[in-house]
This record gives sequence, structure tokens and C-alpha cells, in this order.
Amino acid sequence: MKVRIMGEEYTLRTEASQEHTKAVADHVDKTIKAILNGSATMETQKAAILAALQITDDLFRERMAMEELTADIKQLAADIRPLLPPAKRGEDLGAA
Repeated sequence: MKVRIMGEEYTLRTEASQEHTKAVADHVDKTIKAILNGSATMETQKAAILAALQITDDLFRERMAMEELTADIKQLAADIRPLLPPAKRGEDLGAA
């Protein structure tokens, strides 16, 4: 599939859908353009590196938020489990 980033065409091989691939390319393109708009003299290559850093930072922050949410859900499940009837707790009743 072909995508366009900063006026350049790139041919990509991917198992992702065309819609997904286009959305990713559009996001990269918009991020680079936003960085370039903030600086009249920045080279495109430097803007691309800064965009990669920004996108990676966003990814890491989302991963951390997901890990925190997962931990919160596990703790909530542990807090609720004793309040459930024994048959709904998911415990092995024969082991008691």
C-alpha cells in the first residue's frame, strides 16, 4: 500500500488494514507538520525525529495508563470476590 508523508510517497507492506495504515501515516504526517509549524528553520529530518519521540512518548504513557488500569481492575476484583456467593467466586470448593 502507498502512503504519503510530508509530500513523499512510501510503499508499505503490512498485514494491517488499509484504513489503519492510512490513519497511522496521517498521524505521523500531522505530527511532523505540527512540529515544523512551531519552527520556521527546522529541517524535516529533525522534525521527523522529534515526531518519533513525541509519538513514542504518547505510546509509553498510554501503556503505563493501561498497566495502572489493569492493576486497579485486578484489585477491584480481589476486593469484590469475598462479597460474592461461594459459587460465583471462581474458587475450587473441593479444595477447602
